[in-house]
Amino acid sequence: MRQARIERTTKETQVVLELALDGGGAAKVETGIGFLDHMLTLLAGHGLFDLTVQAEGDLHIDEHHTAEDVCICLGRAIDQALGERSGIVRTGHAFVPMDETLARVVVDLSGRPYCVFDADFTTPKLGELSADLLFHLFESIAIHGRMNLHAAVLYGRNDHHKAEGLFKALARALDAATRLDGRRSGVPSTKGTLSA
Repeated sequence: MRQARIERTTKETQVVLELALDGGGAAKVETGIGFLDHMLTLLAGHGLFDLTVQAEGDLHIDEHHTAEDVCICLGRAIDQALGERSGIVRTGHAFVPMDETLARVVVDLSGRPYCVFDADFTTPKLGELSADLLFHLFESIAIHGRMNLHAAVLYGRNDHHKAEGLFKALARALDAATRLDGRRSGVPSTKGTLSA
């Protein structure tokens, strides 16, 4: 079973996250940040992952610590659920249109973390989530999931559509990259290893 349970407790947050890569898209997400809940629910639904998140954090300060720690846990859960990454497709990409917006995400589950994020937002907040946090959230997933992650909004006007397009594209790219390829034995690398 390609699944993981991650618990993270700090003086700022308490997070419990469960992920099943081979799920059906079921999600129960409660972070206290409505927009983040919406994005993670989209991620589960469009990636066909089962995802449960229960988070409590210092939202009386702001949303940064809670959102960051949830995405750290999500990255770690992806990494843990993949195990040795044997037999996976490894790379995936997706383009997702959201009305006037087009988003693109490309991932390589190479074991080498790197994030490129190319998107501009004009509104400071999306619900309770600061728009300038979005890059950091994708970066946290990439670092702790040990993946190359390239995300871009190719064009668009509405910031909600831009964020939603990015999360849906991430979901579909991860779904493609995490799939098992029956033709492959071992890790998908000509070096014979996936490592940092």
